Amino acid sequence: MKDYIVKDPWQIIEDQYRAEYNEISESIFSIGNGRMGQRANFEEDYTGKSLQGSYIAGIYYPDKTRVGWWKNGYPEYFAKVINSTNWIGLHLVINGHTLDLAKIEVLNFERRLDMKTGVLYRNFKAKLPDDTVVEVSAKRLFSIVETAAAGLSYCLTVMQGRAAIELESYLDGDIENRDSNYDEKFWEEVSRSANDTLGLQLKTKKTAFHVHTEALNNLFVGDAGIPSTALENREKYVAQKFQFSLEEGQHFELNKYVAITTSENHKTEDLQHVAKQVLERVSHQGIRGMLQNQADAWAKVWNYADVQIDGDVSAQQAIRFNIFQLFQTYTGEDERLNIGPKGFTGEKYGGVTYWDTEAYCLPFYMATTDSKVARNLLLYRYHHLPKAIENAEKLGFRNGAALYPMVTINGEECHNEWEITFEEIHRNGAIAFAIYNYVRYTGDTDYLAAYGLEVLIAISRFWAQRVNWSADKNKYVMLGVTGPNEYENNVNNNWYTNRIASWCMEYTGKVIKDLEQNAPERLREILEKVSLENKEQVTWNHIVEQFYYPEDASKGVFLQQDGFLDKELITVSELSDAERPLNQKWSWDRILRSCYIKQADVLQGLYFLEDQYDLETIERNYNFYEPLTVHESSLSPCVHAIIAAKLGKEDKAYEFYLRTSRLDLDDYNNDTEDGLHITSMAGTWMTIVEGFAGMRVLDGKLHFQPILPKEWSGYNFKINFRGAHLHVSIQQDKTIIANETGPAAVVVIDNEEQEINEGQEFRFSNPRLALN
Repeated sequence: MKDYIVKDPWQIIEDQYRAEYNEISESIFSIGNGRMGQRANFEEDYTGKSLQGSYIAGIYYPDKTRVGWWKNGYPEYFAKVINSTNWIGLHLVINGHTLDLAKIEVLNFERRLDMKTGVLYRNFKAKLPDDTVVEVSAKRLFSIVETAAAGLSYCLTVMQGRAAIELESYLDGDIENRDSNYDEKFWEEVSRSANDTLGLQLKTKKTAFHVHTEALNNLFVGDAGIPSTALENREKYVAQKFQFSLEEGQHFELNKYVAITTSENHKTEDLQHVAKQVLERVSHQGIRGMLQNQADAWAKVWNYADVQIDGDVSAQQAIRFNIFQLFQTYTGEDERLNIGPKGFTGEKYGGVTYWDTEAYCLPFYMATTDSKVARNLLLYRYHHLPKAIENAEKLGFRNGAALYPMVTINGEECHNEWEITFEEIHRNGAIAFAIYNYVRYTGDTDYLAAYGLEVLIAISRFWAQRVNWSADKNKYVMLGVTGPNEYENNVNNNWYTNRIASWCMEYTGKVIKDLEQNAPERLREILEKVSLENKEQVTWNHIVEQFYYPEDASKGVFLQQDGFLDKELITVSELSDAERPLNQKWSWDRILRSCYIKQADVLQGLYFLEDQYDLETIERNYNFYEPLTVHESSLSPCVHAIIAAKLGKEDKAYEFYLRTSRLDLDDYNNDTEDGLHITSMAGTWMTIVEGFAGMRVLDGKLHFQPILPKEWSGYNFKINFRGAHLHVSIQQDKTIIANETGPAAVVVIDNEEQEINEGQEFRFSNPRLALN
């Protein structure tokens, strides 16, 4: 764990130059706009430790799979959202010395991310080998108004001495991915130009995505514009060069405007023309105009999405950081896009889609944005249904059974670890649960008839074919799986997988019955389209009734899988710090034989299906499994925090909140340098809203069971519930809920039910809060 980020409610601040943490900071200070993003690399040359990264949503390369032992069913490739044209680059030579913070004396340094306005700032003062001292002030943004545009301003002042300056502002397409399986570069040049503006068009090998980058440089010394003195034009690289001198006290300012267009959104032949139009609009605004528009747009986001915490700056900074990065990664405008675990902040996991989206991100977007954003996340999977059926067919399943991929960008499976690809099939359950969760929250039952039921039927068909009858147990069983706890592979009867499979088939049957009553003609169309006969539903019902779930009656707990109690049960607290994290200190063999749990497994099922279990059952399982959990997945702390809050274990809930919310800011897992944990950031929001506030939807009504961490004097947030924009304020002795706009909402706290109309607020006296 590292603690070098300055605590501030709206700013992320690094207050000194730390070369050893630079890659961590590059991740933390990343910025984006849902269409594209950039690690916080320096504009000028830097020869220290750095991962250069500029990424564009939806643009990927099928990197050839690299595995030691090939198995039938493996995908041929691993899809990656790839590093793209470096547009921020400046090469600065001052009095013959390259400006490179790794090689010169840094006198002071600050990197600052303003979350309120979505702008990255950097300031430093440095001394060159000839004792010339310069001060640099830089700012950078990706526009959330003009989402094909970005811009930066770079100002250098001579503080001591005089400076003969050579400045080269460039677009560099000769870039690579650090995680390339065969050290291959993924781009080919299509065209380039260097005139009043710089233009570079590349296309990806194999997938043939075209990306055009157009840049305009405006350089000023004082108020005087400085023209370029030369152009650089070579393969995959174009630049404008400037030469001038500054006396002590003088400065220059370079404003660099960039437009990035792709063949995903425009005709290939139109890319440069569209980019030039974008460039003309943003350069006409100027950097200051872009900054103002950015601030205004982010103000609208924060108006609905902000969470305010009173009395705890560390917690306040953390939740805003998580919300900020989520909206930088995904805005929901394009149903073809989804949420990569690292977003635009690093290469790990390839920027592809996991079950994280459905299990963790969907609740955040349902409540903080228009419901169409969450709907688009579901439509992403609906449009991939034919591929999910193909994926299942490759593994031997038939009759329209669907296995959604563990990892994908286009619907095809591209994960190639057998214990994950073939066995971590519980991901199907998260996709089905997301449909249920969406309909439960939004009331959008039309989605089931239009899209959802087809997905549910295909998933249920998979489960029905994946189980087998055990004559020994006289039950249906599920063999050879990996549950959410990836520190166990190839187990039989993982409780969570069995439970979510049974629930899926049961829920699919319920949806069919509901549509029989409410949309019989549409149901008939769907059943004819997928050729579903009644005998299949009879089979599903039989499996549900006769499914086997491992449990230990004496302990009163569900067993993670068959044989779990054969393990030596040594709690995590008995491990020495020198052995943690296990995935970096232990052999895989030792991990697999141990009792240690990577993330919520049985507890994941109790989180999803909590309404089917009493509080005592949940508590027994929590008390048994939490001491064995090492939380070496970023997705783990939030589930534990929510359950702990439900059980009244407030200290543990707060401990887990800090861990999930400051996971990257404090580098808990020693891996932030690879990129941020974007999908688990949604779990931070869930910890507050579903955990501390206890928000649930039951029978179309919004229920709360709030608690107040002793470290806080209060907290408040806003949610969009079925068109009603509610402001929820939780204080020491009461909860205040105001309906700011929209239809009436029915709210329940401690069995006190109140319909709150637009413009009204209601104060609930909460005994649970008063006790604290």
